Amino acid sequence: MSVALRERREELELVAAEAERARAGAGRLVLLRGATGTGRTALLEAVAEQAEAAGMRVLRARCSPDQTSVPFGAVFQLLAHGPGFDSAAGEEPDPPGTPPHRGRSARLWRLLRGYADDAPLLVAVDDVHLADGSSRRWLVEAVRRIDRLRVLMVVTERSQYDIDPPADGLVHTLSPALVRTRTLAPLSADSAAELVRSALGRPAPADWVDDCVRAGAGSPLLLRALLDDIGGTAPEAVPAALPDSCAALYPGSYAAAVSWWLDSAGPTTTEVARALAALDDDEEDDEKDGDGEGGRGGYGDADAGLLARMAGADPARVPGWLTAMTGLGLLRPGPGGRPRYAHPLLRDAVLSSWSGALRQLAHHRAAEAMLRRGDRAETVAGQLLRSAPVGEAWATGVLVDAADRAVRDDRSDDALAFLRRALDEPMPDARRSVVLTELGSLEYATVRSTAGIPRLAEAMRLPGLPRDRVRAAVALGTALARRGEARAAVDVLRGLEDEHLTGHPDLVRTVHTASALLSDHDPGTRREVYRWLRETAERSPQLVGTAGQALLVRYESTAGLTSAASAMRRIRALLARPADPLAEGFLLGTAAAVAQWADQLDEAERLVRRGLAGQRPSLLHPMHLALLNVRVDIAAARGAYAELLADPRVLSPVVGRPDPANAQAHALIALVETGRTEEATRLADGFDLQNPYESWELNRFLYARGVLRAATGDPAGALGDFLECGRHQSARDVASPVVTPWRTASAECQLALGRPRQALALAEEELRLATVWNTPRVLGRALRVLGTATGGRRGLELTERAVRVLRRGAGGDGAPDGTPEAASESTSESTSEPASGEASDGGGGTVAPGGEPVDTELIPALIAQGRRLTAAGERARAREALREAAERAERLGAVRMRAMAEAALREGGARRAATARTGSGSLTASERRIAELAAQSRTNVEIAELLHLARRTVETHLTSAYRKLGIRRRAELGAALTDAGSRSGPPEEKRA
Repeated sequence: MSVALRERREELELVAAEAERARAGAGRLVLLRGATGTGRTALLEAVAEQAEAAGMRVLRARCSPDQTSVPFGAVFQLLAHGPGFDSAAGEEPDPPGTPPHRGRSARLWRLLRGYADDAPLLVAVDDVHLADGSSRRWLVEAVRRIDRLRVLMVVTERSQYDIDPPADGLVHTLSPALVRTRTLAPLSADSAAELVRSALGRPAPADWVDDCVRAGAGSPLLLRALLDDIGGTAPEAVPAALPDSCAALYPGSYAAAVSWWLDSAGPTTTEVARALAALDDDEEDDEKDGDGEGGRGGYGDADAGLLARMAGADPARVPGWLTAMTGLGLLRPGPGGRPRYAHPLLRDAVLSSWSGALRQLAHHRAAEAMLRRGDRAETVAGQLLRSAPVGEAWATGVLVDAADRAVRDDRSDDALAFLRRALDEPMPDARRSVVLTELGSLEYATVRSTAGIPRLAEAMRLPGLPRDRVRAAVALGTALARRGEARAAVDVLRGLEDEHLTGHPDLVRTVHTASALLSDHDPGTRREVYRWLRETAERSPQLVGTAGQALLVRYESTAGLTSAASAMRRIRALLARPADPLAEGFLLGTAAAVAQWADQLDEAERLVRRGLAGQRPSLLHPMHLALLNVRVDIAAARGAYAELLADPRVLSPVVGRPDPANAQAHALIALVETGRTEEATRLADGFDLQNPYESWELNRFLYARGVLRAATGDPAGALGDFLECGRHQSARDVASPVVTPWRTASAECQLALGRPRQALALAEEELRLATVWNTPRVLGRALRVLGTATGGRRGLELTERAVRVLRRGAGGDGAPDGTPEAASESTSESTSEPASGEASDGGGGTVAPGGEPVDTELIPALIAQGRRLTAAGERARAREALREAAERAERLGAVRMRAMAEAALREGGARRAATARTGSGSLTASERRIAELAAQSRTNVEIAELLHLARRTVETHLTSAYRKLGIRRRAELGAALTDAGSRSGPPEEKRA
């Protein structure tokens, strides 16, 4: 059976039965109704063939829109070949008021009766809804009389819910007894699938067949056209997938069929169908972007009115049309129940015949309608992206607001699209400058190194408010500095200050601060800028401002001119002052960096969060990246290697920069410490340092590469990197080890190369500088390396002092079993205890309290102590120190340092390297105590206060406990501790 006659057996049987009645002299009308494309014409042809085969004479007429103005045009088609027709057709029209039983109508009726006298008749009229008025009236009168004639009348009529109300049907005034009506349903999915497979003639994937069924939408017309195109496109093989675009189909039967379907529905329905396709297209884009709620262009339950406004249609009829089209299979419920086209190919076919200008106008109307009803800015902007320029201020505002939201949601591609579209709208120069600044910043940050700079330069040329001009200048300067053009960046800011900021001292201070920060990318420029900043601060502090003074604190911290305690006092005093909003980001970022160097990591973290919250992420700002860098520095200081490496941005190059950045340096060290040296080598080799930018980040990467080379058995190569790092830092007036401890690292390489004298000199200089800064981390590291370089009993004393200093910096968690109570007992030296809040350095001085875990330095200090104790013959104490180091390294996930501790244990004669790595027996006393409190539903803050620990210490211990117990959630702690406690006793220790 053909496509059009599938599932039409009942209709054919009905007509056959009525034909039998007609041959017996009891004629009737059979009305076959159906939507466009349901196969009405094909069924009528089959009915005619069936009647002819049964001996009936068939009179045919096919109505069309072209004949609606010709009186009796359809009737003339029916009776055109009988005797007497020519005279009836050639008569003049009846005068007005002629009764039905007289005139041309009566003579045509008599002509039909004459045909019936000769043989039973089948009168077949296709598309009777298109018949002229005279023919419709004649047919209605004929139906009223044929019940005693050998005449069966079968007519087809379009029956579909359109936007424009339809005219009365043919049988509107007829008695139901005279008419048998059948409504043709769309093809079922099973029948459509069977037809697809049959037409293809070869096996096809089920998903591909289902795609064809959906694109056919239950319409024999569309399905047949689609199969024709598929046969022409791929006559010998099944296409890999049904395309979403009609452009991929040849010869184009499907698109032509859809166009005919639209024409049949009328212009208003066509416009609504196209408007729906346009919105459906937006919705498809949103799903690809992961916004299932149609954030940029989707529509919901109330959007029947939106469709009506887009198409200029009656809003009362659009919901009914959506329901009807869903019932026919042309639409299907999408996400949230929204009606959508059954297949993208169908939607594309609806749109393909729509001109670009009309489509843009529809999207313009949609945007206005969405704006009036209060839709989200992104939803309205999604329509504006597809419209021509509106020419009104509201459009620019909507697009900029949508870009802001997209930036906050980390959807930079959407933000770029909105801002680029905003530039198509007319706006004042000051407004355009702001938009260009936003767009240029985003383009530079997300596309490539040179993108965005022309936009920012144009923003600088346009007139605008002084504050906005400063933002544009800072963004342009940031882009230039990141390209290695720090001198040009500073010149841009100076030029702005000289020409446009007279009378704005707050903005002048912001420009000075930005200049100082951007000068970090070039040693020569940095020295010049900071010299001016220091001199100005001495003469006129008000010209520098709080942010500038914070930068001077940062400068003195790195130059080895101040202590951590003094630096933090000054920074906190500056934070307590009122700050200009434009300069506050500079102050917070600088304060966070100093706090991180001072081992005040929780405070630094709070400052980073506050600073990032106040940043406008769509604008290039030197402090935005600085804050992100401090956040990475904090994670590295805590030894949070897994956290560092989990961030994909850490292992990937910064957009627009061929040289390594701070994040890659920390990632390199994290890979080394976690035992992934091959990955670290690939990362290091991925950067060409032949002609790098002279930035502080290069120094950090040189240090990290030196760590990698030292860990892989290349002390000479490592020494070269460390010394080069030091040379670059010295050129920038950076002497303090708070940035990169290149001297201690170089000293260790010198020792490995058999040069103790050079190592000792480097270590002593590091201790001198560390004593100035005076925090546990830098002081403990310097004491450790000096002790290793010194050797003997004095070396042991120095390493033990390093351990004591670092235990204090670890927040009191210092005993081998991890208990805070034992912290002061772990070193039985006869040194006096320092005052509260200070730690003894073991030599009569005090260390500024860190209050944060410093395991990254305590572990190597314990290893150094263990080695010195082993050399001194104190093997029992050595094993205690080394086992603690291995345990702490295990907790930290520091594979390299654990291996070093275990190697030292074996060298000292221990038969087992360390405690168990997993299970209850592997928990330290601190881990067990903290885990038990957490199992009692206490928060991390409560546990920290109860045990007098830093919150981060609690988090570190809990993370380690989770790993050892093999759990992931806090709720599992109780059961894990109970089960593990019932199965495990204390770990057995075997000693040499």
